[in-house]
Amino acid sequence: MTIINQVAGKGLPLRGNDIDTDRIIPARYLKTITFEGVGKYAFYDERFDASGKSKKHAFNDAKYKGASILIVNKNFGCGSSREHAPQALMKFGIKAIVGESFAEIFAGNCQLLGIPTVTASVEDVKLLQGFIENEDSNEILNLNLEQKILSFNDSSIPIDISEGKRKTLVSGTWNTLGMLVEALPKTREKAGKIPYISGFK
Repeated sequence: MTIINQVAGKGLPLRGNDIDTDRIIPARYLKTITFEGVGKYAFYDERFDASGKSKKHAFNDAKYKGASILIVNKNFGCGSSREHAPQALMKFGIKAIVGESFAEIFAGNCQLLGIPTVTASVEDVKLLQGFIENEDSNEILNLNLEQKILSFNDSSIPIDISEGKRKTLVSGTWNTLGMLVEALPKTREKAGKIPYISGFK
């Protein structure tokens, strides 16, 4: 399992409260039976007009190309509990999200993908967004889950995440589906000893 105790990368500020999953990925792009290629549809209707021409949006800004840490505001990921939303962000290149608060199901879906969703105070989030927007260099942010801080430009802000989520990330046990697949032989062995599964043999 992959241990995730820190995430380092450029920041991408996305301002606005109550950004829901319908905005993160429009419903018409949910028809795919796999998640391959969904990254190009992240915020599609806000990034492109009807003719496919680019609009002004943080995800289109060349300044943030290659960014992997998304900085958001209040109640990010609210609305429909679709897995495609965090999948689209992950496929776009996002590896961690810092925000004022998150919708619970969205944060849970991110956790299952190994994407930390950590919170910071309103003041610190706005400070961080402003810093990234006004910074000309490729400043690297460092999100440390062991110390629960985010460092940038010789400064740092405290971040918060539930201890349960933090432990699964830093111990590499966040991928529960992977753990089930890995434990399949033991699961079958155990199942064979359960009377009502083995036919009471």
